[in-house]
Amino acid sequence: MRFSRALIPTLKEAPTDAHNVSTALLLRAGYVRRVGAGIYEYLPLGLRVLRRVEGIVRDEMDRAGALEILMPALLPKELFEETGRWDRFGDTLFRMKDRKGADYHLGPTHEEVVTDIARREIRSYRDMPRNLYQVQAKYRDEPRARGGLLRCREFVMKDAYSFDADETGARASYETMRVAYRRIFDRMGLDYRMVQADSGAMGGSTSAEFQVLADSGEDAIVACTACEYAANVEVAETKDAPRAEGGSGKAEKVHTPKVGTIDDVAKFLKLPKERFLKSIVVRGAEGPVLVVVRGDHELNEVAVAKLVGTDECELASEEDVKKATGAAIGFAGPIGFSGKILVDIDAAAVVDGVTGANETDHHLVGVTFGKDFEGQVVRARKVGKGDACPRCAGTLAEYKGIEAGHIFILGTHYSAKMNASFLDKDGVQKPLVMGCYGIGVSRLVAATIEQHNDASGIVWPFSLAPYHVHVCTLGVDAAVIAEAEKLHDALQAQGIDVLWDDRDERPGVKFKDADLVGCPLRVTIGGKSWADGVAEVKARTEGDPKKAERVPVGNLLEEILTWATKQRAAS
Repeated sequence: MRFSRALIPTLKEAPTDAHNVSTALLLRAGYVRRVGAGIYEYLPLGLRVLRRVEGIVRDEMDRAGALEILMPALLPKELFEETGRWDRFGDTLFRMKDRKGADYHLGPTHEEVVTDIARREIRSYRDMPRNLYQVQAKYRDEPRARGGLLRCREFVMKDAYSFDADETGARASYETMRVAYRRIFDRMGLDYRMVQADSGAMGGSTSAEFQVLADSGEDAIVACTACEYAANVEVAETKDAPRAEGGSGKAEKVHTPKVGTIDDVAKFLKLPKERFLKSIVVRGAEGPVLVVVRGDHELNEVAVAKLVGTDECELASEEDVKKATGAAIGFAGPIGFSGKILVDIDAAAVVDGVTGANETDHHLVGVTFGKDFEGQVVRARKVGKGDACPRCAGTLAEYKGIEAGHIFILGTHYSAKMNASFLDKDGVQKPLVMGCYGIGVSRLVAATIEQHNDASGIVWPFSLAPYHVHVCTLGVDAAVIAEAEKLHDALQAQGIDVLWDDRDERPGVKFKDADLVGCPLRVTIGGKSWADGVAEVKARTEGDPKKAERVPVGNLLEEILTWATKQRAAS
């Protein structure tokens, strides 16, 4: 492709509303343009990268035995009503009415639709296993659509759904997808972790996320420094803290005027935060619940929400705290609390601890679980950096990640509600056992840039680059142009995609645009090197412009093909 004939509208500066690196670079390099909040159009370069991602995903899904289908984006209300998600999705759904007044919505996900297919087409255990997938646009009315392609209201997703006769079959399908997903992300050249995760609103169990590591990631994950254990902090585990000796003393009240936070009380009493029992009042399904965690730990809101029977963990208001404890926020404690008490297992191991006295400006010291108060022992705190790995003797490190894929076993969560059943070997009617496997295709375009960039622009992995080679010709010498055209055509014939910058521009402009666009290899023909019969070849990963390799023009094709062969083998 000649640059002069392409549509690559590069910008010197990113728009002020570009809130992350990927958005800024996608806009500056002419890959996408913003149409509205969370809505983007793909220009030719952007579409080429999107198609690269789709191609790898399709290759590996087909290799794993999945069958591609295409389900509608416009969906009737009735299917979501069968599972209760018409109401549960709330404002996230884009809802509409047709001319007759019937309710529809744009699909945010397709569990109900694919289950409807299965209940019509899968009749017997002989029809399974089955895995159906699609690559299609999804629609969600995101409240904070400010992340470019990372958080859109319209986005491209690969969603797959497996159907099996029993749990054993479902786990086998899950394992097949786990292997396929590893191949997908390996081929894309991404640094990622597969982590244990929560299934969220989709339901189900045995859940794992594929997190692309990036400093800009929204998700916090932990991973062992010694083994392969990794998990989202919302579901991460660690070894239980040992119980200290002591606990025979009597709890005593101390005056702590105007010091309600753990940090302030720790300084006031000159005690370490791990000696404190932090008591937090949350709203439960049946009233206020007191959750007790160690003073140096944070509440795991996902875990707590499940424990108290709510969709989200909601802290009690100042008024509700005072009503439940008789004290201001910061002075709550388990001794004398009349409602339900949940005690994190590490907090239960604290001996002679400090906690609120349920009296404003007062705390209790010498408090020990089992001696001074009771409660249900649970896992309610976040796991983080420095905690012990639950599987080995190693410790956990913290990372930021961008969720790019999610796999989990749904079980009969949808099939039972929608009466999607089959006849087993004994002629007994049973619900289908399902799995769900998603990949954010358009999100991966942005996630890759968040991980692969430098001060000059994008640094594409070979497998995802819009073009593999970026040829820059300097000057308008007819021999230079002829050599570039010959190289362009020869590489294209070998399946190497080439972007040839044939514009009548200064070298500095061409080089800046080449770095911004981010193709893996830049080949410069012309200029001072031309007189010596050589061209300059520079990998985009090489940041020093002085380290371009000088290659005889006659050897260019062979050198580039050798390089491309190695790149293909690695991806």
